[in-house]
Amino acid sequence: MLALPAMRIETRRVIRLSLTTSLALAAGYALALQAPFLAPIFGFMLTAAPKPPPGVKGLLGLVVAVTAMLGIGLLLIPVLREYPATGLMIVLLGLFAASYITLNLGKAPVGALLTMGLTMVTMIGQLSFAVAVTLVQELAISVAIAIVCQWVVYPWFPEDASTVPADETPAPSQSSWMAARSTLIVFPGFLLGLTNPTFYAPIIMKSVALSQQATDADLRDAGSELLGSTFVAGVLAILLWFGLKLAPNLWMFFWWMFAFSFYIVAKLYGVVRTRYPASFWQSVMITLIVLIGPAVADSANGKDPYEGFIVRMGLYIGLAAYAWLATLFLDWLRERLESRAAASKAGLA
Repeated sequence: MLALPAMRIETRRVIRLSLTTSLALAAGYALALQAPFLAPIFGFMLTAAPKPPPGVKGLLGLVVAVTAMLGIGLLLIPVLREYPATGLMIVLLGLFAASYITLNLGKAPVGALLTMGLTMVTMIGQLSFAVAVTLVQELAISVAIAIVCQWVVYPWFPEDASTVPADETPAPSQSSWMAARSTLIVFPGFLLGLTNPTFYAPIIMKSVALSQQATDADLRDAGSELLGSTFVAGVLAILLWFGLKLAPNLWMFFWWMFAFSFYIVAKLYGVVRTRYPASFWQSVMITLIVLIGPAVADSANGKDPYEGFIVRMGLYIGLAAYAWLATLFLDWLRERLESRAAASKAGLA
């Protein structure tokens, strides 16, 4: 290993995740991917758990799994075109299954990939099947970029053997309700995306982040966490944008992303004390990337990045508000059903 032994494990984790995310961003833009901001999102998602990266066999297996998960979206494209009601029902049930996999089996990356296959790929496929196939290829490339970046960074900032956590399977209690909550947060974003797939594609990533955050949030603080993470990400995206304008090149984009990632990840891992949980800062990081990535694309394509930012920020705030209301409604409904079940049992007794 090439690790620096004097460095604390918490510091290593912060630098490793920040550097992997920033390096994936630089690689995505250097390779001129159609959606380069997906590479740092995968870099962040796959590196957030403090454990070693997969080997070559694991990378090949992951790419195959990614292709299979996303290929489900390709199969749904003709179904959604010819039989819209059936297609929407399949997507709804599939989203519930993806959430259940995430919550019950502890396979968050698998659940996220299945969600993207059911939503983002299917959305883009309504424009063109060929474009959807290209998107699947780019998503697989983005995952490969994330893993390769992990290989580059991990030897310098590894885990101690005694600190690698064992994989844990969450308790199944209330998981069905949480999966339903997650599904009802993602599905409306998918419906909105069908109206303009190209513009609304990034909203899926925000929906996935919000759905995961909503399952972890305490009900009393759900509003401040869901809406607050969106506002914090918006402020950070503005600061990053104006910092990037000072020297608009890939090298500075890499360093600005590293600096902002370092700040967020330090709070995520609890190195810097914060009253918000890790899910809050995970949502902040993903929202920051899906805000700044399309803004850079708008600027490169001659569009007004400020108008696009305002529209996307408004959508994300609206989505966060909806996620909060959905959380409140489902928990209210669960309490009513549980109280009725308890009353019915008492009456029988």
